[in-house]
Amino acid sequence: MTRVQLTDPDWEFIEPYLPIGEYGPYSERLRQQFEGVIWRFKTGGQWREMPTEFGAWSTVHNRFRQWRDAGVFEALLEGLITEAAKRGEVDLSLVSIDSTTARAHHDAAGMHLDEDVVTALEKAAAEEEKARSKGGGLEEQNGQETESDPALEERRRIRRRRKLRLKAALLGRSRGGQTSKVHLAADRKCRPLAFILTTGQAADSPQFIPVLKKVRVRGPVGRPRIRPDAVAGGKAYSSRGNRAHLRKRRIKAVIPEKKDQAANRKKKGSRGGRPVSHDADLYKERNTVERLINKLIAWRGIATRYDKTPDSYLAGLHLRASMIWIKDVTRTTR
Repeated sequence: MTRVQLTDPDWEFIEPYLPIGEYGPYSERLRQQFEGVIWRFKTGGQWREMPTEFGAWSTVHNRFRQWRDAGVFEALLEGLITEAAKRGEVDLSLVSIDSTTARAHHDAAGMHLDEDVVTALEKAAAEEEKARSKGGGLEEQNGQETESDPALEERRRIRRRRKLRLKAALLGRSRGGQTSKVHLAADRKCRPLAFILTTGQAADSPQFIPVLKKVRVRGPVGRPRIRPDAVAGGKAYSSRGNRAHLRKRRIKAVIPEKKDQAANRKKKGSRGGRPVSHDADLYKERNTVERLINKLIAWRGIATRYDKTPDSYLAGLHLRASMIWIKDVTRTTR
């Protein structure tokens, strides 16, 4: 027998978010099918290897795809955060931002794209590459026409299409192979607030503002709160753009300055601006987001990406985050 994934109080919070009847009559084993989705991301097993206690694996997989396309998992996470905010249990006095890399299994490669989509992406990439080139090659600059090699052009086309497929799947090349990177924000109680998925080689600093903009906490009345009191991040997020964004929104920046940035600022003298300081005591609490990452990757289906599409992997992230929140919400109701 497989362990029960949900308790009765957990299911009372989850059931209202499932679109019952929208895709036809649901079976009486709806709870078992949802637990089957949890089993898949928790163990990282294949859908075909799912225990029979959850029902037919094809049925559970189809339910997951329907819920994913309907945004059920993201809505569930937002609903749980809203419920916690109504009880005054969401702490936005300090939000910590960090990222983690998820190694992609070879099963994650090969996402299917329509031929029209690939052609459009290939055309856009060719135009971008042409715009980047300055004056063309030496033959074009000398006014000489070059003879095109069909075999060479075909190899370039195949290589370009392979890169475009990886980019569309949010898979990047790194030393460890194909990877994806999860950028996330955590509150002061080690709970997730927002996620962004990028390719594995994407830098952290450009994703600082997009992650922060996805933080939305709806209270019982009024507009949702989108501005924390302070934001903590590592040295990778130390940039003028990020600091200017926080200063404009009157958010306290708890980000240490890089050594090279400090050296360049001192080299400029008075034109380099004021020295950058941060609250060392608040910075110590940045471990909340690192501990949250450990909680997330405790599920093997999150630590390693087995999903071909980024939407499926993001749905698993939202599901794992919902399970973290629901434990705190149900704990206070008992």
